[in-house]
Amino acid sequence: MWAANAVVGRLMVGTVPPLALNAMRWALAALLLLPLAWRVLARPGPMLQRWPYLALTGFLGMGCYNALQYQALRSSSPLNVTLIAASMPVWMLAVGALLFGVRPRRQQLIGAALSLTGVAFVISRGRLAALAEVQLVTGDLLMLLAVFSWAIYSWLLARPPASMQGSARPDWNWAELLLAQILFGLFFAGGMAGLEQLTTPQPIQWGSGLALALAFVAIGPSLIAYRCWAQGVAQAGPAVAAFFNNLTPIFATLMSAALLGEWPHWYHGAAFALIAAGIWMSARR
Repeated sequence: MWAANAVVGRLMVGTVPPLALNAMRWALAALLLLPLAWRVLARPGPMLQRWPYLALTGFLGMGCYNALQYQALRSSSPLNVTLIAASMPVWMLAVGALLFGVRPRRQQLIGAALSLTGVAFVISRGRLAALAEVQLVTGDLLMLLAVFSWAIYSWLLARPPASMQGSARPDWNWAELLLAQILFGLFFAGGMAGLEQLTTPQPIQWGSGLALALAFVAIGPSLIAYRCWAQGVAQAGPAVAAFFNNLTPIFATLMSAALLGEWPHWYHGAAFALIAAGIWMSARR
Protein backbone atom coordinates (compact mmCIF):
# COMPACT_ATOMS: atom_id res chain seq x y z
CA MET A 1 0.00 0.00 0.00
CA TRP A 2 2.72 2.46 0.94
CA ALA A 3 4.87 1.59 -2.06
CA ALA A 4 1.89 2.26 -4.32
CA ASN A 5 1.30 5.50 -2.42
CA ALA A 6 4.75 6.72 -3.49
CA VAL A 7 4.07 5.77 -7.12
CA VAL A 8 0.66 7.47 -7.14
CA GLY A 9 2.15 10.55 -5.50
CA ARG A 10 4.73 10.71 -8.31
CA LEU A 11 2.02 10.29 -10.96
CA MET A 12 0.07 13.20 -9.46
CA VAL A 13 2.97 15.67 -9.74
CA GLY A 14 1.68 18.53 -11.89
CA THR A 15 -1.95 17.50 -11.35
CA VAL A 16 -2.38 18.51 -7.72
CA PRO A 17 -0.02 20.30 -5.29
CA PRO A 18 1.57 17.79 -2.85
CA LEU A 19 0.29 19.39 0.36
CA ALA A 20 -3.19 19.76 -1.11
CA LEU A 21 -3.12 16.07 -2.05
CA ASN A 22 -2.22 15.19 1.53
CA ALA A 23 -5.05 17.33 2.98
CA MET A 24 -7.65 15.92 0.56
CA ARG A 25 -6.45 12.39 1.26
CA TRP A 26 -7.07 12.66 4.98
CA ALA A 27 -10.33 14.57 4.62
CA LEU A 28 -11.70 11.75 2.48
CA ALA A 29 -10.32 9.12 4.89
CA ALA A 30 -12.11 10.87 7.77
CA LEU A 31 -15.41 10.77 5.87
CA LEU A 32 -14.97 7.06 5.14
CA LEU A 33 -14.33 6.36 8.83
CA LEU A 34 -17.47 8.13 10.07
CA PRO A 35 -19.77 5.06 9.89
CA LEU A 36 -17.36 3.18 12.16
CA ALA A 37 -16.21 6.06 14.35
CA TRP A 38 -19.12 8.49 14.72
CA ARG A 39 -19.03 8.20 18.54
CA VAL A 40 -15.85 10.31 18.62
CA LEU A 41 -17.81 13.29 17.30
CA ALA A 42 -21.02 12.49 19.17
CA ARG A 43 -19.12 12.41 22.50
CA PRO A 44 -16.03 14.59 22.00
CA GLY A 45 -15.17 14.88 25.71
CA PRO A 46 -12.58 12.04 25.84
CA MET A 47 -10.92 13.33 22.67
CA LEU A 48 -10.68 16.91 23.94
CA GLN A 49 -9.31 15.76 27.28
CA ARG A 50 -6.47 13.94 25.51
CA TRP A 51 -5.83 16.54 22.84
CA PRO A 52 -2.04 16.94 23.44
CA TYR A 53 -1.35 13.28 22.60
CA LEU A 54 -3.82 13.17 19.71
CA ALA A 55 -2.57 16.47 18.30
CA LEU A 56 1.03 15.27 18.39
CA THR A 57 0.28 11.91 16.74
CA GLY A 58 -1.98 13.62 14.20
CA PHE A 59 0.74 16.14 13.36
CA LEU A 60 3.50 13.53 13.02
CA GLY A 61 1.53 10.74 11.35
CA MET A 62 -0.90 12.62 9.10
CA GLY A 63 0.06 16.28 8.93
CA CYS A 64 3.82 15.78 8.70
CA TYR A 65 4.97 12.41 7.34
CA ASN A 66 2.74 12.16 4.28
CA ALA A 67 3.01 15.84 3.43
CA LEU A 68 6.80 15.59 3.42
CA GLN A 69 6.67 12.42 1.32
CA TYR A 70 4.45 13.96 -1.35
CA GLN A 71 6.66 17.06 -1.36
CA ALA A 72 9.76 14.87 -1.71
CA LEU A 73 8.29 13.14 -4.77
CA ARG A 74 8.41 16.40 -6.71
CA SER A 75 12.19 16.09 -7.04
CA SER A 76 12.92 12.46 -6.11
CA SER A 77 11.73 9.16 -7.61
CA PRO A 78 9.41 6.72 -5.82
CA LEU A 79 12.28 4.23 -5.70
CA ASN A 80 14.64 6.69 -4.02
CA VAL A 81 11.94 7.83 -1.61
CA THR A 82 11.16 4.30 -0.45
CA LEU A 83 14.82 3.33 -0.27
CA ILE A 84 15.67 6.37 1.84
CA ALA A 85 12.79 5.29 4.07
CA ALA A 86 14.85 2.12 4.58
CA SER A 87 16.88 4.11 7.09
CA MET A 88 13.83 3.94 9.36
CA PRO A 89 15.24 1.13 11.59
CA VAL A 90 18.13 3.41 12.52
CA TRP A 91 15.80 6.24 13.50
CA MET A 92 13.42 3.85 15.24
CA LEU A 93 16.20 2.38 17.39
CA ALA A 94 17.61 5.83 18.12
CA VAL A 95 14.24 7.30 19.15
CA GLY A 96 13.49 4.26 21.29
CA ALA A 97 16.82 4.54 23.10
CA LEU A 98 16.86 8.32 23.53
CA LEU A 99 13.22 9.08 24.28
CA PHE A 100 11.78 5.82 25.64
CA GLY A 101 14.76 4.12 27.29
CA VAL A 102 14.58 0.97 25.14
CA ARG A 103 18.06 -0.39 24.44
CA PRO A 104 18.40 -2.08 21.04
CA ARG A 105 19.55 -5.67 20.75
CA ARG A 106 22.81 -6.48 19.01
CA GLN A 107 21.00 -8.19 16.15
CA GLN A 108 18.84 -5.10 15.60
CA LEU A 109 21.94 -2.91 15.39
CA ILE A 110 23.50 -5.25 12.81
CA GLY A 111 20.24 -5.31 10.84
CA ALA A 112 20.04 -1.52 10.95
CA ALA A 113 23.62 -1.25 9.68
CA LEU A 114 22.82 -3.56 6.76
CA SER A 115 19.71 -1.55 5.86
CA LEU A 116 21.60 1.74 6.10
CA THR A 117 24.32 0.35 3.82
CA GLY A 118 21.60 -0.45 1.31
CA VAL A 119 20.44 3.16 1.47
CA ALA A 120 24.04 4.30 0.94
CA PHE A 121 24.23 2.18 -2.24
CA VAL A 122 21.27 4.04 -3.71
CA ILE A 123 22.34 7.53 -2.68
CA SER A 124 25.87 6.97 -4.03
CA ARG A 125 24.56 5.21 -7.17
CA GLY A 126 26.68 2.18 -6.32
CA ARG A 127 29.95 4.03 -5.64
CA LEU A 128 30.30 4.07 -1.85
CA ALA A 129 33.60 5.94 -2.10
CA ALA A 130 31.69 8.81 -3.67
CA LEU A 131 29.48 9.33 -0.60
CA ALA A 132 31.67 12.21 0.54
CA GLU A 133 30.84 14.03 -2.70
CA VAL A 134 27.13 13.20 -2.81
CA GLN A 135 24.75 16.14 -2.85
CA LEU A 136 21.28 15.11 -1.83
CA VAL A 137 18.39 16.61 -3.75
CA THR A 138 15.74 18.44 -1.78
CA GLY A 139 13.34 15.50 -1.99
CA ASP A 140 15.88 13.15 -0.39
CA LEU A 141 16.35 15.47 2.59
CA LEU A 142 12.61 15.94 3.01
CA MET A 143 12.16 12.17 3.05
CA LEU A 144 14.78 11.77 5.77
CA LEU A 145 12.86 14.30 7.86
CA ALA A 146 9.64 12.39 7.16
CA VAL A 147 11.19 9.12 8.35
CA PHE A 148 12.31 10.75 11.60
CA SER A 149 8.79 12.04 12.27
CA TRP A 150 7.36 8.58 11.56
CA ALA A 151 9.74 6.97 14.05
CA ILE A 152 8.45 9.23 16.83
CA TYR A 153 4.84 8.59 15.75
CA SER A 154 5.33 4.81 15.90
CA TRP A 155 6.85 4.91 19.37
CA LEU A 156 3.97 7.07 20.58
CA LEU A 157 1.59 4.34 19.37
CA ALA A 158 3.52 1.67 21.26
CA ARG A 159 4.22 3.76 24.38
CA PRO A 160 1.24 6.08 24.81
CA PRO A 161 0.80 8.23 27.94
CA ALA A 162 -1.12 7.00 30.99
CA SER A 163 -4.33 8.63 29.74
CA MET A 164 -4.30 6.22 26.77
CA GLN A 165 -3.54 3.03 28.71
CA GLY A 166 -5.54 0.51 30.73
CA SER A 167 -8.76 1.63 32.36
CA ALA A 168 -7.97 5.29 31.64
CA ARG A 169 -8.06 4.66 27.89
CA PRO A 170 -11.29 5.69 26.14
CA ASP A 171 -13.56 2.89 25.00
CA TRP A 172 -12.61 3.44 21.36
CA ASN A 173 -12.26 0.91 18.59
CA TRP A 174 -9.41 1.16 16.10
CA ALA A 175 -11.43 3.37 13.74
CA GLU A 176 -12.32 5.84 16.50
CA LEU A 177 -8.70 6.17 17.60
CA LEU A 178 -7.57 6.69 14.01
CA LEU A 179 -10.31 9.25 13.35
CA ALA A 180 -9.34 11.20 16.47
CA GLN A 181 -5.77 11.40 15.18
CA ILE A 182 -6.92 12.34 11.67
CA LEU A 183 -9.12 15.19 12.93
CA PHE A 184 -6.14 16.82 14.61
CA GLY A 185 -3.88 15.94 11.69
CA LEU A 186 -6.30 17.65 9.30
CA PHE A 187 -5.81 20.91 11.17
CA PHE A 188 -2.10 20.83 10.32
CA ALA A 189 -2.53 19.32 6.84
CA GLY A 190 -5.16 21.87 5.85
CA GLY A 191 -3.11 24.75 7.20
CA MET A 192 -0.01 23.69 5.28
CA ALA A 193 -2.05 23.19 2.10
CA GLY A 194 -3.43 26.72 2.45
CA LEU A 195 0.05 28.13 2.99
CA GLU A 196 1.25 26.22 -0.06
CA GLN A 197 -1.38 27.90 -2.24
CA LEU A 198 -0.47 31.32 -0.87
CA THR A 199 3.27 30.94 -1.50
CA THR A 200 3.39 28.77 -4.66
CA PRO A 201 -0.10 28.68 -6.15
CA GLN A 202 -0.79 25.77 -8.48
CA PRO A 203 -4.17 24.93 -10.02
CA ILE A 204 -5.71 21.54 -9.35
CA GLN A 205 -6.53 19.64 -12.53
CA TRP A 206 -9.74 17.87 -11.61
CA GLY A 207 -10.61 14.71 -13.50
CA SER A 208 -11.14 10.98 -13.27
CA GLY A 209 -7.43 10.34 -12.76
CA LEU A 210 -7.29 12.53 -9.67
CA ALA A 211 -10.55 11.04 -8.36
CA LEU A 212 -9.16 7.50 -8.65
CA ALA A 213 -5.88 8.54 -7.04
CA LEU A 214 -7.69 10.16 -4.11
CA ALA A 215 -9.91 7.11 -3.62
CA PHE A 216 -6.90 4.81 -3.53
CA VAL A 217 -4.68 6.88 -1.19
CA ALA A 218 -7.62 7.45 1.20
CA ILE A 219 -8.55 3.76 1.43
CA GLY A 220 -5.32 1.81 0.91
CA PRO A 221 -2.31 3.76 2.25
CA SER A 222 -4.45 5.60 4.82
CA LEU A 223 -7.09 3.34 6.36
CA ILE A 224 -5.89 -0.20 5.58
CA ALA A 225 -2.15 0.42 5.88
CA TYR A 226 -2.42 2.53 9.05
CA ARG A 227 -4.60 -0.13 10.67
CA CYS A 228 -2.11 -2.87 9.75
CA TRP A 229 0.84 -0.76 10.92
CA ALA A 230 -0.78 -0.05 14.29
CA GLN A 231 -1.45 -3.76 14.79
CA GLY A 232 2.09 -4.70 13.78
CA VAL A 233 3.63 -2.12 16.11
CA ALA A 234 1.40 -3.29 18.99
CA GLN A 235 2.33 -6.96 18.55
CA ALA A 236 5.96 -6.84 17.37
CA GLY A 237 7.11 -3.46 18.66
CA PRO A 238 8.25 -0.41 16.64
CA ALA A 239 11.86 -1.55 16.19
CA VAL A 240 10.98 -4.90 14.58
CA ALA A 241 8.09 -3.45 12.57
CA ALA A 242 10.42 -0.85 11.07
CA PHE A 243 12.53 -3.51 9.35
CA PHE A 244 9.49 -4.90 7.52
CA ASN A 245 8.73 -1.41 6.28
CA ASN A 246 11.89 -1.83 4.22
CA LEU A 247 10.05 -4.23 1.93
CA THR A 248 8.33 -1.24 0.33
CA PRO A 249 11.24 -0.50 -2.06
CA ILE A 250 10.83 -3.93 -3.62
CA PHE A 251 7.20 -3.22 -4.45
CA ALA A 252 7.99 0.36 -5.47
CA THR A 253 10.58 -0.87 -7.96
CA LEU A 254 8.14 -3.25 -9.65
CA MET A 255 5.41 -0.61 -9.78
CA SER A 256 7.74 2.15 -11.01
CA ALA A 257 9.04 -0.09 -13.78
CA ALA A 258 5.51 -1.02 -14.87
CA LEU A 259 3.86 2.42 -14.58
CA LEU A 260 6.62 5.03 -14.85
CA GLY A 261 9.29 3.29 -16.92
CA GLU A 262 11.90 3.91 -14.19
CA TRP A 263 13.84 0.67 -14.38
CA PRO A 264 16.17 -0.38 -11.53
CA HIS A 265 19.97 -0.55 -11.77
CA TRP A 266 22.40 -3.06 -10.31
CA TYR A 267 22.92 -1.03 -7.14
CA HIS A 268 19.19 -1.18 -6.46
CA GLY A 269 19.50 -4.97 -6.45
CA ALA A 270 22.42 -4.74 -4.02
CA ALA A 271 20.34 -2.47 -1.81
CA PHE A 272 17.45 -4.94 -1.83
CA ALA A 273 19.79 -7.76 -0.79
CA LEU A 274 21.17 -5.72 2.11
CA ILE A 275 17.67 -4.69 3.22
CA ALA A 276 16.49 -8.32 3.15
CA ALA A 277 19.54 -9.33 5.18
CA GLY A 278 18.73 -6.60 7.69
CA ILE A 279 15.16 -7.87 8.06
CA TRP A 280 16.37 -11.45 8.56
CA MET A 281 18.96 -10.41 11.13
CA SER A 282 16.60 -8.19 13.15
CA ALA A 283 13.72 -10.69 13.24
CA ARG A 284 15.93 -13.71 14.04
CA ARG A 285 15.45 -15.13 17.53
